[in-house]
Amino acid sequence: MKILIVYATAGAGHRKAAEAVYQGFKTYAPEHEVVLVDSLDYTNPFFKKSYPASYTLLITKTPGLWGFFFALLDIPALRPLVTFGRRIYNGLNAGAFQKYLIKENFDCIISTHFLGTEVSAALKRAGKITSRVITVVTDFDVHSIWLAKGVDHYTGASEFTRNKIISMGVPVEQVSITGIPTHENFARPKNAIELRQKMGLQSDRFTILLATGSFGIGPIEQIITVLKDFQVVVICGHNKKLFERLSALDSPSAKILGLVDNMDEMMGLSDAMITKPGGLSISEALVSGLPMIFFSAIPGQETNNIKVLFSYGVGLSGISVAEMPAALKRLQFSPHELAELKSRIKSLARPNAVRDIVHLVINP
Repeated sequence: MKILIVYATAGAGHRKAAEAVYQGFKTYAPEHEVVLVDSLDYTNPFFKKSYPASYTLLITKTPGLWGFFFALLDIPALRPLVTFGRRIYNGLNAGAFQKYLIKENFDCIISTHFLGTEVSAALKRAGKITSRVITVVTDFDVHSIWLAKGVDHYTGASEFTRNKIISMGVPVEQVSITGIPTHENFARPKNAIELRQKMGLQSDRFTILLATGSFGIGPIEQIITVLKDFQVVVICGHNKKLFERLSALDSPSAKILGLVDNMDEMMGLSDAMITKPGGLSISEALVSGLPMIFFSAIPGQETNNIKVLFSYGVGLSGISVAEMPAALKRLQFSPHELAELKSRIKSLARPNAVRDIVHLVINP
């Protein structure tokens, strides 16, 4: 079988989900030909640069405006117009991607971003490709932009996600609950004490992982300051300016790291996580069994993720920076409360998401 896994570089989550599925095929179904592609590499140069740049600008500088458009484009009465506009827009800018899909005519296309979904589904409706199209939704809630006629199957993060997709008109048999795919390293057992020693941390101290997200948004310096009674590991990712700013704080209780390739170990050595509520970050934390406190949620997809998790009793949001230490101390010194929370986390976690998606593809 010839399989395409396609994403778009607009935030790290879509890429990481695609990479996890790609690695899953290499592990569980190596006999198949699998290709991993960023759809933006097959668009015109202006679109390739402006697509992620405009998204970054909106969520960092004008998040309220982003939230407004996010909600506006999800109004049911406007969906036909939005669908028509997207087809024209993507048709003009993703011509090379369309030609690539037609030329290769993959047996199956797995998309972890709605750009790949829209283009693939449009070509299938037009009879230009015969590929089976599978969309992997990488948020817990579902915006209508994820849906397109011509998609054969959708995978969702939770029962809520599945029910939301069905409520939007997708037949029941075309939706599966697999979870959002995360690298399988997150599901492997970890020894927190050994990992802390490996990182030069105190092995017996309550440890908080502070994940700043792809863009480093939020009052991160203030959070580090109020968490002086905890051992804190901060992941800055690609944000070099943030790394320099935080390193200059010279906080004795915080270990500042840049881009890491062992996030599963960072979660494994931690007792709790303070994070932005992106779908991939949440899924990785769920699989790792980490209690979460959310901050600086992007209006739209991230605030909606929080609402879904709240319905499952997972994750804490809406608290100020000043209230974070008290919330963490409740976890630290209330074993019963922590055990109940971890039980709810375990019920929502989907450690076998990658394997289930691979199985869905090779056993239709």
